[in-house]
Amino acid sequence: MKKIGILFGQERSFPQAFIERVNSKQINGITAEPVKIDKVIQGEDSGYAVIIDRISQDVPFYRAYLKNAALCGTAVINNPFWWSADEKFFNNCLSTKIDVPVPKTVILPSKELPTDTAELSFSNLSYPLDWEGIFNYVGFPAYMKPFAGGGWKNVYKLTDMNDFFEKHAETGQLVMLLQEEIIFEEYYRCYCIGGKYVRIMSYEPRNPHHLRYAADFKPSPEKLKMMTDIVLKINQYLGYDFNTVELALRDGVPYAIDFCNPAPDADIKSVGQDNFDWVVETAANYAIEKAQAHEAGKDNLTWGEYIKRSANGTPLY
Repeated sequence: MKKIGILFGQERSFPQAFIERVNSKQINGITAEPVKIDKVIQGEDSGYAVIIDRISQDVPFYRAYLKNAALCGTAVINNPFWWSADEKFFNNCLSTKIDVPVPKTVILPSKELPTDTAELSFSNLSYPLDWEGIFNYVGFPAYMKPFAGGGWKNVYKLTDMNDFFEKHAETGQLVMLLQEEIIFEEYYRCYCIGGKYVRIMSYEPRNPHHLRYAADFKPSPEKLKMMTDIVLKINQYLGYDFNTVELALRDGVPYAIDFCNPAPDADIKSVGQDNFDWVVETAANYAIEKAQAHEAGKDNLTWGEYIKRSANGTPLY
């Protein structure tokens, strides 16, 4: 029997529906359940062919457990080694090399010194930074947000230079991105599962959280094709099995705004019934596909084009 596990935190609607959907298909030799952990011993198999990870970004113990499981052959969705290395600024940098439009973005050192460092720890950092060059490049209005992490935490909209310095003083030891604001006509949040299944959803980030999926943009077939191609390219290069990409259309051009969401919101109350049904069904089918392809004792992780091309010495673009 090949077991599919789901590792989750406080969420309930998606994990429960996912387990029920996999088991309802009655695929011979495959079953789904919540992951059960009572001990983690180095180099010992987890007992799962596939694990969908919804929480390890917040629980380092779980991330270590998943790396051990992957080392022993579990197909972890998403790859815990890549997820540990990835962050939003790198994703933007990669996008500039693979012809995906992104807002003008810079990364900033933390306002406060990181714990266990001193001023001499930053001997290579110019002080002050070239603020004039940074502001001229990004422009205002702009957004400032952490370079890693998810959700709408510590996100600031900035109107000018003085506003920037006032808000940056609040960010403590967080490393922040300063990013051009894209004034958009349409906005979409796009699920991507397995690097091949895409669900494009109208989304209005300026609405209250519970109303963001109430938007009703109507993209043309050409725009749908353009957005689908961008979503697939991003996820295939990054190697994410389960991710969302947010696209803002300005003058008809889709800009990738936020596309490092490997445990994206899938709660029925926020995404709505139709989107919820799609993500449950698609995630169930993909997990079964991964379980059926699972080979015991081998590396069953997904590795993106960036890693594979780097390892093979193949040009990135």
